[in-house]
Amino acid sequence: MSDPMAMYQDEATRQAFIAKAKAIYQQLQSTLEPAHNGEIVAIEPESGEHFLGKTLGQANNAAFAKFPDGWVYFVRIGEPEAAMPLKTW
Repeated sequence: MSDPMAMYQDEATRQAFIAKAKAIYQQLQSTLEPAHNGEIVAIEPESGEHFLGKTLGQANNAAFAKFPDGWVYFVRIGEPEAAMPLKTW
């Protein structure tokens, strides 16, 4: 994301980011579920890359290695309503 502050300040930017990430999750769903249910996937919507972890921290670490201080969309696999965009840390 070229302007990281836009995620904080612009609702349209945030919603577009979330929509793109949700679409990617839907494409991955049949591959991830049920084998990884309960784990976390971090999705970087611009590239389409995703990173798995048994915990939020593990998924974040994997995403951070490729996209330091970038925004990703975290989803609990099998529970797509348990999701949120966060900046990697």
